[in-house]
Amino acid sequence: MMVKFCSMINLYLPKATLRINVLLLGLLIPQSLLALELTPFEAHYQASRSGMNLGKASQTLTHLGRNQYKFAYHSEASFLFLSDKRTEESLFSLVDGKLVPYKYHFSRSGTGKDKAISLVFDARRQQIQVNADDTLPWQGEIDNQLYQLDVRSGLAKGEQEFAYQTINDRGELRQQKFRVVGKETLTLPYGELACIKLEKVREDSPRETFIWFAPSLDYQMVRLQQFKEGDEQADIQLTKFSR
Repeated sequence: MMVKFCSMINLYLPKATLRINVLLLGLLIPQSLLALELTPFEAHYQASRSGMNLGKASQTLTHLGRNQYKFAYHSEASFLFLSDKRTEESLFSLVDGKLVPYKYHFSRSGTGKDKAISLVFDARRQQIQVNADDTLPWQGEIDNQLYQLDVRSGLAKGEQEFAYQTINDRGELRQQKFRVVGKETLTLPYGELACIKLEKVREDSPRETFIWFAPSLDYQMVRLQQFKEGDEQADIQLTKFSR
């Protein structure tokens, strides 16, 4: 997850992917979020692969005034001769306890081809504007980040499984699924934390992705680890967190 927050593994290696999210145009997140308050925060992470440093990342939630918020992610990573720099930003409203996205932007630069995408969620037309030249019908999908806030709320209520309809950073519709697999106490750069562990549900894939959330930090994502055919691809761990 998260995010894809989760959703974060692909922010470090060009071929690694993790993207998740959901919101419904009318229904949006079911009752959802107010199991946890939308408290602004700032989180910092370090990323490694098999013990080798890859880079760093940060994630912030900012209250813009009234019921509007910005959820942002930034990462810089390098591995051997590869480099990767990414920025992701979601703008959304909190209406009657529901998350309502209205803008999303993603950009990537570094080794290989640079890319960027912008989405505008238009409730009046019930469509999603993709960049300046394409549209999709809006049928409940959300962007690549907001899942994390819903997952945190769901975990606080004891939910065990999560399914999300998303639009990824290529403008493609995707379904993402996750489930709780247990509890663990982790020793991270941030310190020792009791965590809930989730895995991303995949079919016929050589990749495995595990994500840990800490109840003591408002269910913030504190670690994400991905494997491919048994080999570690990346390990992202929390170093700093502030509300």
